[in-house]
Amino acid sequence: MYLKGVGPKLGDLFNRKGLKTLADLFEFYPRAYEDQRAARNIASLKPDDIVSIKAQVVAVHSINMGRSTRKMYDVVLRDASGQIHCKYFRVPYKGYFERFKPFTEVRVVGKVTEYRGRIEFHHPDIRDIEPDEETKDALIPLYTEIEGLATAKIMKLVRLAFSQIEEWPEEALPKWILEKYKLKPRKDALKEMHYPDPAKAQEYAEFKSAAQRRIIFDEFFWLELYLASRKTGFQKEGAPQIQNKGDKLKALEKSLPFTMTGAQKRVFAEIKSDLEKPHPMHRMVQGDVGSGKTLVSFMAAVYAAESGYQSCLMAPTEILAEQHFKNAQKVLEPLGLRLALLVGKTKQSERKKVLAALHAGEVDLIIGTHALIEDEVQFANLGLVIIDEQHRFGVEQRGVLKNKGNSPHFLVMTATPIPRTLAMTVYGDLDVSIIDEMPAGRSPIQTRATFESKKPQALQFMLEQLKKGRQAYIVYPLVEESEKIDLKDAVSEYENLKAKFPDVTFGLLHGKMKPDEKDQVMDAFRRQEIQVLVSTTVIEVGVDVPNANIMIIEHAERFGLSQLHQLRGRVGRGEHKSFCILIMGYAVSEEGKQRTEMMEKTTDGFKIAEFDLEMRGPGEFMGTRQSGLSGFKLANLVRDMAILQQAREAAFEVLRKDPRLSYAENKGLREELLREHGPAALAGIA
Repeated sequence: MYLKGVGPKLGDLFNRKGLKTLADLFEFYPRAYEDQRAARNIASLKPDDIVSIKAQVVAVHSINMGRSTRKMYDVVLRDASGQIHCKYFRVPYKGYFERFKPFTEVRVVGKVTEYRGRIEFHHPDIRDIEPDEETKDALIPLYTEIEGLATAKIMKLVRLAFSQIEEWPEEALPKWILEKYKLKPRKDALKEMHYPDPAKAQEYAEFKSAAQRRIIFDEFFWLELYLASRKTGFQKEGAPQIQNKGDKLKALEKSLPFTMTGAQKRVFAEIKSDLEKPHPMHRMVQGDVGSGKTLVSFMAAVYAAESGYQSCLMAPTEILAEQHFKNAQKVLEPLGLRLALLVGKTKQSERKKVLAALHAGEVDLIIGTHALIEDEVQFANLGLVIIDEQHRFGVEQRGVLKNKGNSPHFLVMTATPIPRTLAMTVYGDLDVSIIDEMPAGRSPIQTRATFESKKPQALQFMLEQLKKGRQAYIVYPLVEESEKIDLKDAVSEYENLKAKFPDVTFGLLHGKMKPDEKDQVMDAFRRQEIQVLVSTTVIEVGVDVPNANIMIIEHAERFGLSQLHQLRGRVGRGEHKSFCILIMGYAVSEEGKQRTEMMEKTTDGFKIAEFDLEMRGPGEFMGTRQSGLSGFKLANLVRDMAILQQAREAAFEVLRKDPRLSYAENKGLREELLREHGPAALAGIA
């Protein structure tokens, strides 16, 4: 990128931030806009106002948060009408607060918050008022500062780039999409993002301007087109057509000691319909912990076996794989299904037997871990791949299993409820089924949030349950004590609890233990040789101990909502009334309190997931980014759901009209897919 005013030093800084071309700079969108017509004085501020004020720095304080090493920063400002505090619970970047010297004139833009009866700002934008600052525009774009490079300087460089560009790339979206969804031409939208119309200040503040809407549509559309192309590819492949009378299925349903829920029956009907089609199923089954997903997947394996096809079930941990295997032995072996287990610790002699039987077609369902994707694992006739806890495996691992059969059917399961908006993006190439009904007889888990000071009462309640023959979990966020973070850890607390309650049998489980050690502890807990299991989040997925009815989570404010929900799902799996106690530490943020309040209000995983997505945003919600989900620069899955639905509709309509993207009007779409995702993106539509 050559730009007047950008020398080697500044160029290197931009380069490190991924700004290498003029196009990158145009897509460095303002994160907010300062409406100078909304400039106010401090005395006139009201809660929830989004305002711009000019003030003077009084002081900057750093405040320790409880016993931890974390600090809160407080920038105190004043003008002729009064004084206000600006609170920061994290540092925007190194050296941010050192800039604000007493008596410095600054401009503050932010949302006014009421906290404990007084108004203040939380994480506002504060910037120095520069002598050469442009003030003639009433609506000023604010940019994310780049290592101290002021927003005014960035604005000047962006506008300089606009003056230098001579020829814009052709519009990539077909004309009919622009007309149908009333979208601005992209070059106009880009320019308006950086030169906003003051008359539309409110629209910009709410991300509802025509320029923002076009950019948001684009970001969603390119992802949805990629997912649509993958789905089109799946539908073109030939697949095992699994059709039979379902005699074993009927026998399986009769043998169950309970009645399947309506949701289980509905979801299996969707799966069965997919298995009977000539192209491979790619379906995700979502359902809360304990909703009966595993049984539905077993039914799919039974249906495949009746047509002579093999199935495999891949789980993320050995504990979970073994649990599925034991359940399969109880339910499927009486029907005549031949089962096998393959995990990392399977002995070599047993492993050879399993691999030979699998290759010879003498195994109907093999259950295992990552061991299933190794080269030496060969199937005779793989027809169905089942993946448990889908978010733990990458797209590549799915691809390896696919190559072990002739376009086998795929069924992926997750107990992490995913909001519909996120499922449409992250898993847009999959059909989604939801088991939204819990088996009869399950009583909701009673959840209570409390503070560290009430921990003795929580432990006393646990002891009362232990006397009744129940078992308990106590979960900590750390394995070992940390000098950097003032949090309790599982190892130290395990020793403390053993000393405090010598008559109780404690066990310890954490991620640093060897797999064999973990299995021994879990087996002892299942056999009720351990009364209380002290653990980290390693128990989050898959452990099934019906007799355990107490879950105590220490430092609950440090866990994400979906993680808290998963941990809570470890209890309430038997006939006994179950309880979850969330113990919060010192200096809990407002967000931490909101999370625990939500846990008290509901046990519905989908409501919790929606709330979690709104609070944390999609990147943090998913943990790690899935392949194909690029980071959005402007789009927001919660705020912009209506635009997401339009973009998805448009992407799928494009491929319905032109499955190969061969029409002249779709040339730009084909080129962009190829540029962004490589030849693999076009494999399904070529």
